[in-house]
Amino acid sequence: MTTATDGIHVISPAGEIDHHTGDALRHALDNASETPRPRVVVAMRHVTFIDSSGINILIAAHNALSEASGWLRLAAIGDPISRTLSLVGVDAVIDYPETLRHPLAS
Repeated sequence: MTTATDGIHVISPAGEIDHHTGDALRHALDNASETPRPRVVVAMRHVTFIDSSGINILIAAHNALSEASGWLRLAAIGDPISRTLSLVGVDAVIDYPETLRHPLAS
């Protein structure tokens, strides 16, 4: 599900993000990046699993959005997903505040 709030695209994937399901997230991120200075929040509240292909999708989107003078934020991440992202160093690349409200205020 994708919505827009004050020009910020909010993408809310659910379930697993892996090599079988990652295309839906990639497609949503590609659509959101078509605006000038795209700003995107991926609300991860309902994500139960993410593998390396899902992580690569997020990093590629972060890089593309940054090159377009925009940004990508991750929000509402549960502990298991947060731990996975921290273990592989995503937290050093992509900003993810603890609440969804935080990135929308940026």
